[in-house]
Amino acid sequence: MNKNRFEGWYFKHQSKDKTVAFIPGFARCGSFVQVITDNGSYHFDVKKLNIYKGGIVADKCIFSTKGSYIDLPGIKGEIRYGPLTPLRSDIMGPFRFFPMECRHGVISMMHSLCGTLCMEGEKVSFDGGTGYMESDSGTSFPSSYRWIQCNRFDRPLSIMLSIAEIPFLGFHFTGCLCAIVTEDKEYRLATYKGVKILSDEENRIVLSQGRFTLRIDLLDIPEGFSLRSPLFGRMDGTIKESNRVRARFCFKEKGRVVFDSESGDAGYEYVKQR
Repeated sequence: MNKNRFEGWYFKHQSKDKTVAFIPGFARCGSFVQVITDNGSYHFDVKKLNIYKGGIVADKCIFSTKGSYIDLPGIKGEIRYGPLTPLRSDIMGPFRFFPMECRHGVISMMHSLCGTLCMEGEKVSFDGGTGYMESDSGTSFPSSYRWIQCNRFDRPLSIMLSIAEIPFLGFHFTGCLCAIVTEDKEYRLATYKGVKILSDEENRIVLSQGRFTLRIDLLDIPEGFSLRSPLFGRMDGTIKESNRVRARFCFKEKGRVVFDSESGDAGYEYVKQR
């Protein structure tokens, strides 16, 4: 195994008015659980992390595809998950067959929640809430990237998008991964499918691929909270994530609007060239 390897999982939970994400993982410097809420972020070192089929045990915490049991300083409780919504195929497409600096995975685009957490001095119910799961592995996060994820709408809809600077076989390119899941369909816009990035501005992203066009307007981006990120296998980098970004998502097929929806609960990371 590459000693500079990291691996991490992202378990996001949204209630009516609260969001919390747990990020268990390991790197060269050891194992950890990171937490990001509406009010801040936290890093907990973990003495023992075990990975098994369908889940992770990090000291007293259990994260699985069925639910999560949390026992961290100041954060305790249990949240159960309804049926997951996996993608039809690997989000990496043909790049899954090549060695990559960072390999992204989507475990569930959306699933229902049931349970309660005691955190930050409050008892928070996640009954009727919405969850999301993904993973990352490799040696480092991209030197620059944008990541947007949102599944909090007034209709069944989940969107994940990442645009990143990718080192690949001795050269670099700007890669794009985007998955969209509606009530009855899945759409994929990606570099390996010929997507064109028409705009990648601070407050706007526009993608075009064949008969599809996606426009994302970032209407309000609150200051994010710091999380540690992998750099050559160690958690020596720092990124900022906000989980209360207000954004508008407009998706068209052959000029026909498939959806035009706004949410104030999008997750967002933006890392400029290091």
